[in-house]
Amino acid sequence: MMHVIVIAENEENRNVLSFVLRNAGLTVARSANVNLVTKSLLESPAELLVIAPDTTVQAIEDVKALRAVSQAPMLVLVENLPESEHCQLLDAGADLVMKRPFSSRVLVRYVRMFLRRAGNIPMSVLSTVSAGDVTLEPGTRTVHLPDKDAQHLTLLEFRLLYILMTNLNQVIPIDVIVERVWGYEGQGNRELVRGLVRRLRRKIEPNPKVPIYIQNLPGIGYRFEEG
Repeated sequence: MMHVIVIAENEENRNVLSFVLRNAGLTVARSANVNLVTKSLLESPAELLVIAPDTTVQAIEDVKALRAVSQAPMLVLVENLPESEHCQLLDAGADLVMKRPFSSRVLVRYVRMFLRRAGNIPMSVLSTVSAGDVTLEPGTRTVHLPDKDAQHLTLLEFRLLYILMTNLNQVIPIDVIVERVWGYEGQGNRELVRGLVRRLRRKIEPNPKVPIYIQNLPGIGYRFEEG
């Protein structure tokens, strides 16, 4: 059974989220303390992290702390927030940001989507992909570049880079990226994709502000070039 960790300082939020996810058949651990969770993740990894912080500032700090020790998909539940702070959460490492109050049915479907996608990628059977100076190792979910330590990728970062590198110099539309990376169809969430691209660029680009590998065609999609 998949292991989900719910992190919320507010006891009512912890109880509600745990109740919803357990009723969906998931194994749920609860905590009010991010520091305790970061320590436990080093010994017992989770398949998914669900965070319900009290403030946006706290949310960004929590996401950064958790992302430093875990590559698990991360879903953040927050009150209404401006687009700039939404982007900051995605840049910090969140995979999906949902606004509170939330629909229990929608939350469960997002959680199942992340867990399904996490369990269905047989990375060990995927071949190493190389394009120019960039080498992607599916088995370890790492990317290698000259004069740089191997960079470990989150599951979503790996999916995006794998799709782009295996379609070298081809433009992948945003809606296709959303469907193949996050696993749902429909009009793509452009900000979600932008946030993931920004995180990936920070790991592989010599200068993320002037990318040479991941190129954006505004309003259309992204492509990978050999640099």
